[in-house]
Amino acid sequence: MMETRTSIKDKLSILNAYIAEQELPIEVTPLANKLGIKVYRAPWPDSISGKIQRDPSRGGESGFAIFVNKDHAATRRRFTIAHEIAHYVLHEDAIGDGIFDDAMYRSGLPHRVEVQANALAADILMPRGRVYEMQNLYGDDINKLAEAFWVSPQAMSIRLGMYA
Repeated sequence: MMETRTSIKDKLSILNAYIAEQELPIEVTPLANKLGIKVYRAPWPDSISGKIQRDPSRGGESGFAIFVNKDHAATRRRFTIAHEIAHYVLHEDAIGDGIFDDAMYRSGLPHRVEVQANALAADILMPRGRVYEMQNLYGDDINKLAEAFWVSPQAMSIRLGMYA
């Protein structure tokens, strides 16, 4: 049986439609499920954040599964899941047997690929238009903005730095 793959354009369409209809904070596990990916928590050392892999038995409709470090903070797990979703959307051909991302979101893939995954993860969790809207309420209060988007203050600081 021939495997059918979803194009990047179609994946981005699903992702953007999902984000547009969601209240804050954007829930990433249901987004993964909508893309046909199952999400699991894994008991790993602190140095491993997450992994996406083709997994016929545990994968969702897409055939992929995301594993995230169960001991990391919720905000970090959310970013990891969004980062792995980004790899699926943008770099499915590079996933092969799996991509492990360490605590610094380095996987052995080219640097530009990790930068792309981080950028899309930020777009998923902190959509620019929504950040602007929340800045009208909270100004540049990093902690309040981070709380509204359920991300770390560090992630929000980096996001706000994109606008400088």
